[in-house]
Amino acid sequence: MKHLKFFIFLCILTFTVSCGQQKKYIQYKVKKGETITEIASKLDMSARDLMRLNPDVAKKPKENTVIIIPNKKMKNLSNDIVTKNDDKKEDVKGDENDKKEDNTGIDDKERLRNELIAALEKEYKIHEVKKGDTFFSLTRFYNVSKEELIALNPILSEGLKLEQIIKIKPLEEVLDEDDFLYVDEIEEGISLKATLMLPFRAKELDTLKAKEIFGNSKLANIVTDFYMGAEIAIDSLRKQGVKIRLNVFDTESNSTNIKNILAENDLDDNDVIIGPLYSEEVQYLSEKIKTPIVFPIYSKNQASFNSKRIVKTSPDKNLFREKLLSYIKENFHDGNIIVVGDGQSASNFNSSEIERELQSHDSINSVTLITPKDGYIKKEKFTDVLKANMKNIVVMTTDDNVIVASAINSLISLPEDVTVRVFTFDKGSAFNRIDNLKLAKIEFTYVSDDFVQEDSYKAKDFNNKYLQKNGVLPSFYATRGFDVTYDVLMRLASGKSLKSTFDEGYSYRVESKFDYTNKLFKITENKGLFIVKFNPDLTLTRID
Repeated sequence: MKHLKFFIFLCILTFTVSCGQQKKYIQYKVKKGETITEIASKLDMSARDLMRLNPDVAKKPKENTVIIIPNKKMKNLSNDIVTKNDDKKEDVKGDENDKKEDNTGIDDKERLRNELIAALEKEYKIHEVKKGDTFFSLTRFYNVSKEELIALNPILSEGLKLEQIIKIKPLEEVLDEDDFLYVDEIEEGISLKATLMLPFRAKELDTLKAKEIFGNSKLANIVTDFYMGAEIAIDSLRKQGVKIRLNVFDTESNSTNIKNILAENDLDDNDVIIGPLYSEEVQYLSEKIKTPIVFPIYSKNQASFNSKRIVKTSPDKNLFREKLLSYIKENFHDGNIIVVGDGQSASNFNSSEIERELQSHDSINSVTLITPKDGYIKKEKFTDVLKANMKNIVVMTTDDNVIVASAINSLISLPEDVTVRVFTFDKGSAFNRIDNLKLAKIEFTYVSDDFVQEDSYKAKDFNNKYLQKNGVLPSFYATRGFDVTYDVLMRLASGKSLKSTFDEGYSYRVESKFDYTNKLFKITENKGLFIVKFNPDLTLTRID
C-alpha cells in the first residue's frame, strides 16, 4: 500500500480519472438506437429509477450494453434478458438470479432486500428492527400506536423480529426532513472542468523511500488517501455519463507554490476548485479568482473565512453545540439535567451557554452545573443531584481525560433506581479512551459530522471498489475525499450553478451529510450533522 501511495506522489500533476459503480439484478441487452428513456417506458418505470439501477450507463448506451432491470418488470422485455453465462436472448427466472453474486461482494438476496427498502421508502417512513427494540419504544419514538403498526405490518401480530423492515407511516402523513433531500440529476451531455489542489510535496519527498514518507508524515497519508477517494468519485461520475476534465496540482508546502500555480494557470476556467488544504492558501486564492473554492476538511481557522466564493464542507464547532441543544430541547420535556465542565475557559463558555439555553426552555426546570475538585469529579457530586425514578441527563462540556474517566466511572455505578444518559457535542480523544461497554451502559450520545451504516449497500459498494483498486479498506480521509468530490461534482452535473443547488436540499453520501447555507454575499457552510447513540450491543445508531 505504501508503494502505491509513493507511486501516486511521484506521478500526479495534471490528468483525468475514471471509474464507476454497478448494481445488478436482471440483465438486459440494449438494442441498437435504444435509450434509457425508451427502455424505462417499456418497463413502465421512470428513467430516473432505471438510471439509479444503472449508474454506470449513459442515457444513450451503446448497442449490446448490458443493463439491469427489476425482476418484476421483465415480462415486457423477456426476449432480451441475458444470463451471466450466456449472451443468447432467453427468459431468466428471478429465483435463479438469487444464486449469483456480482463483483461488489453483495449477494442477490441482500440486493433484493435493498431494492425492497428503496421501494418502501418511496411510500412509507420505515424502520429496521434492531436488538432492544420493543413495541413500547417504537410507539414512543415514532408517536404511533401498536395497533397502527400492526395494521400496516400484519406480520407484527407474531411479534418483532431482528432485521425486519417495518412500515411506520405513509409518507403523506409524515412531515419528515427527507422532504428536503437533494435529488441527484445529470444533464445530458454535461461536461465539467475541475481542479484538485493538494500538498503532495512531491519535489520535497521524491528522494525518500515510501516507508520514510508514510511512516513519519501524517499529512502525506491524509493527502494521498483523500486523493484516492476523490479518484473513485470521479471514476463513478464519468461512468454515469459526466464528462470530467480534472487538473491536479501539487501545492507543496504551505504557501510555497500557490502563487506559481495561480500565475501559470487560468483557474477561473474551472467549474470548481477542491482545495487547497491550508486555510491561508484558501483565503489568498479567494481574493484572486471567481471560481467556487471548496474547502474539503475541517480547520479551526475556517471561522475566519469571509469570501462568498468559499464553500466550507465541515461544520464549525459551534454548530455541534447548537445541534445537541436543539435535540435535547425537542426530546427532553421533564426530569433532571446536569452539565459537567472542567473549569477551563472553553468549557466554562460552553457550559454557561448550555445552561442558559436550557433554563430558558419552558419544559426544562432543573439544570445543575458540576465542576471538578482536585482535578476529578467525585461520585458524591452526582449522587447529590441525580434523582431516582426520573430521567437524568448529563451533558459533558470537557474532553479532559481524567475528568471524563472519573465522571463516567461514577455514572456506571449508580443505584438501580437511578438511570442516566450521557451526552456530548464534542467527542474528543478522552471519550475514545473509554471502554465501549461503559459508553453503551450510559447510552452515550454525541454529535458527529460523519456516520456510516457499515452494512448499507452504499458503504459496501464504496469499500469494495476502494479495496479492489488500492488493496486496503478506505480510511476516514479516503471516504472524505470521495464524499466531498462526488457531492460537489454531482450537483454541478445538474447543469446548475453549485450554490443554486444548495437551495434544493441536503444530501447524504457514504459518511457525510451536506446541508449548506446559501445566503447572499455570505460564506457558504455545511450544517450537516448527526446525533449518534451507543446501543447495548455496542453498535451505533443515528437518532437524528
